[in-house]
Order: sequence, then structure tokens, then C-alpha cells
Amino acid sequence: MRLNDTDYEMNADPVPERAGWWTVEAAAGDGDRYGFLLGEDPTVRPDPRGRRLPDGPDGLSAVVAFGPLTPEGPGPRVPLQDSVLYEVHVGTFTPEGTFDAAVARLPHLASLGVTHVELMPVCPFPGRHGWGYDGVAPWAVHEPYGGPAGLARFVAAAHAAGLGVVLDVVHNHLGPSGNHLPAFGPYFTDTHHTPWGAAVNLDAPGSDEVRAYLVGSALAWLRDYRIDGLRLDAVHALADGRALSFLEELSTAVDALSAETARPLFLIAESDQGDPRLTTPRTAGGLGVHAQWNDDFHHALHCALTGESQAYYADFAEAPLGALTKTLTRAFFHDGTWSSFRGRTHGRPVDRRRTPAHRFLGYTQTHDQIGNRALGDRLSATLSPGLLACAATLALTGPFVPMLFMGEEWGARTPWQYFTDHPDPELAEAVRTGRRREFAAHGWKAEEIPDPQDPATRERSCLDWEEPGRDAHARLLDWYRVLIALRRAQPDLRDPDLAAVRVAHDEERRWVTFRRGDVRVVANLSGEPVTIALGRNGVRVLAAWEPVEHPGPDGRIRVPGESAVVLGP
Repeated sequence: MRLNDTDYEMNADPVPERAGWWTVEAAAGDGDRYGFLLGEDPTVRPDPRGRRLPDGPDGLSAVVAFGPLTPEGPGPRVPLQDSVLYEVHVGTFTPEGTFDAAVARLPHLASLGVTHVELMPVCPFPGRHGWGYDGVAPWAVHEPYGGPAGLARFVAAAHAAGLGVVLDVVHNHLGPSGNHLPAFGPYFTDTHHTPWGAAVNLDAPGSDEVRAYLVGSALAWLRDYRIDGLRLDAVHALADGRALSFLEELSTAVDALSAETARPLFLIAESDQGDPRLTTPRTAGGLGVHAQWNDDFHHALHCALTGESQAYYADFAEAPLGALTKTLTRAFFHDGTWSSFRGRTHGRPVDRRRTPAHRFLGYTQTHDQIGNRALGDRLSATLSPGLLACAATLALTGPFVPMLFMGEEWGARTPWQYFTDHPDPELAEAVRTGRRREFAAHGWKAEEIPDPQDPATRERSCLDWEEPGRDAHARLLDWYRVLIALRRAQPDLRDPDLAAVRVAHDEERRWVTFRRGDVRVVANLSGEPVTIALGRNGVRVLAAWEPVEHPGPDGRIRVPGESAVVLGP
């Protein structure tokens, strides 16, 4: 091992501890730089478990003293079923793109009523700006964001504001540049191949240590920073053939830490498999992950709002309100049904009598569903304020745990585009041409696709914090606040009983209504008023986007075009 600071350089000979491991002790303090020499290789490499990389992925590691950093107290104790999450990309949440700048915007989130901030990945990657999914050091924090100290300050400030923090972590691959793990052991395997090349080694020889490395990293975020939950990126891309799956091992470890610290910790997975066993408790034969993103709900709602029918939207677009009805009552649209996009049947039914609705997150937009579009355009680029209000109503009063993407609450007009900052010119060009080639297949001209490497692409993607104060944006923001407050005030809107949700819709007249206990929700997506019979139930209007009269004695209500209404006893 070689350790450096301004005063000294020292070498220490390691001592074998057990097969594949060596230990050494060397004097060091907070901030001291160090690295490893492996065999005869003259390259000094950063610590795979290093907590800070002040000079980036190819530089030396730095010692981090966590005692002064660790936030005090357990943070908010909001159960998942009562949560409203808010997805944030630190690098574009503010023009500064730092944790400290994000702290200044926490009062906005607290007044909005959300319960948790979900941070997109914060692990180091080459360059300054990027989405974060090219991270290469799963134990460390991206230095341009503020490093470990900045993340600790952010978590402490969020907890002080009554907000929990969820962190997006990536276990299915590492970025293409700055990855030093292969030099230290069999962290990757050619046994499986993924879109990123060799798979992370979860089931080949040496995989016990690889699993321990990833589980240890996950627990470190929860333990050392007091983060309240983790979002697991693309778990369908985890190539794992072992009887005890990595996800089950991880959920077991997180539940044990939760019990040990008396803190409600949780895991939320992104999965494309449509398999409810992912979130089924381990005692019932599942993997024990606590919740998962529900893209099927998003796709159905997106088609109903926009009329888009390309690629994976095709099946949802045939009868979008019917698809929305199915997802509101059964979670998955593809539950053993034909998927034209995949060319096969897909998914598995959810046992809605045994599966609580809070096993699923519902949303109108995410970083993926915006950023992976050719121009990174949000719904607000094409939809009227009324339709945006309808979308918010269906997500925030529906049965699933709601999640917002930063800025959607005021109908942000800024796009959120795909941007990178690769220092390697060959990699930068490969990313640029690859993205243009991808969208050329769908009819886009190369010059129309934003250059990921152009700093202006990232700058366009930063939120404009002047917008929330402008009239049209302020009205939508108030509507989000009303809906979130209603969700908190009405227990029926947090009822986990998926089987109790009752939905009716009219595909031709473009309205949908659902009932959750004594609460009724109506969304009229057409441009014309509609009259809907709710039945003789004595409900009154609790909130409406446009002025609406209470239902008459016959239970009929007239809803203006492109408007939504929530009714209760």
C-alpha cells in the first residue's frame, strides 16, 4: 500500500489474512490520500472500498472520518405506504449542481408535502456532469457534488426538514471508464453478458466476495449516512443463477440493519420482469424487496394522456383507459399476456388480495421516461395544464405510493436530456454517435438529437426556479399541494387493499373514475364536459381543478373538460 499526504510518503507490506485478503496498518488521518500497488503492476490504484475520491476515479482515495459526518437522530419515521417520493438529480436540481445548493431548495419540498427525496446515483464517475449511472466506485461520493461531507450535510438538512432520503444505487454494472475493480479480483464474469459487457459476478467462482462487496456498500449508505432507503437500478439485469439470490441476501441484510438500528429502512427495485415474487416477503417464498417501480401504470397513463403508441407503448395504446383500469386494480398490465414489443407473453399476475398496494410506486414521469426520449421533453411540453392536473390526480390519489420527478409539480418547461462529460475523447464520440444512431432508426435527424457532451445540454436540463412563482406554474403547484394534503388527510387514499379499488371508464368519451373506500376520483381527459353517475352516495367535492358543483341527489356530477375532481363524504 502507498499512502501520501503533504508531509510523508510511506510503503507498507501487507500480511495475508485469509485466502485472497491481505491487511496492513498505517498511520493516517481524515483527508490523507492513499492507494494500492498490486503485484508488479506500477499503477497506484484507488481503494475499491474507498469512501472518497477527491481527484476522481483514477486518483488516490482519501481517508474519511465518519464520526463528525454522521447525522444525529434516526430521521423521519414515515412508513412506505404513507410516503410520497420526489426524484432528484443533484447535478440539475440547481444550476450549481451540488448537495449544498440542493439543501437551499428543501423548504420547497417540505411545503409541497412530499416525505422522501430520492437521489439519483451519487457515486463517482469520470468528468463533472452526468446522470450518475456510469459510476465506478460504489462506496464513494462524487466529489463535484460535494463528496461525503456534502452528502452528510444534505441528509442532515433533509431530516431536519422532516424529509427522508432514498438513494439510487447501481449493482448491475459499472461505468466504461475509471473502473479499477477487475485488477483486484473476479468482480466481473464472462459467464453472462449484459448490454454493458461482462456481467457483475454474482454466481461464478469468487462471487461470495463480490456479493459481500455490494451488500456492504448498500449497508454503508444506510448506516454511515443515515439514508432511509435504497432504489435498486434495473434488477432484471442482475445475472444471478444461485439458489439464494443476491436480492434476497440484500433484503435480509437490510432488514437486519433496520432491526438493529430501530429505523424503518426499505428497498425499492426497478424491474422489467413483471414478477410479483420480487416484492413478496421472504417468509412467503419471495425475495423480500419492499416495493418496485410500476412502469405499466406509467405506460397506460402516458398513452391515455398523449396518444403515443410507439415501441413499448403499443399494447397500452390499443385501449389506454382500459389499460389504466387494469393497472389501477391489478398493478401489472402484462401479467402473462402477449407483449408485442417483446414478441412473447410477459409478466405474472399479482395476488391483489395478499399484495398491498404499497408494494408498487406510481408516477407520471421519471428520469428514464423523460431523459430517454430523443429531446428529453417532459409532459408539460405538449400537454395542457388541465391534463397535467389530471395526471397528477390519478397518480397522487391512486393506490400506489406516488413518486414525482423534480419540477413536475409546477409543470417545468425545462427539458431533462441525456448528458455526459466523458474526458476520454473516443468514449465521448462513441456515446454521441450511438445516441444519434439509436434515434435515427425512429426517424430523427442526427442534428436534432442533443449532443450529450455539449455543456449546453446539461445546462438546458437544469430546473428554472423562477418558474414556480409564475401564474400558470403556481396554479399547478397549488394543485399538487392540495392533492398531497388530501392523501395525508384521507386514510382511504392510503389504504393498501388493492382488491378494494373499483374503477369505471369510458374509452370513447375519455373519462375514468375510481373509488377508494368513501373517496371518489374522476378525471375527464377529453376536451368536452362529461356527466357521470356516481351513485347515491352522499359524497361532496373535496377538491377540483376547475369549479364543479357537488353531485345532485341522483349522484350525477358534471365535470369540465380536461379536469379532475376528488370527492369524499
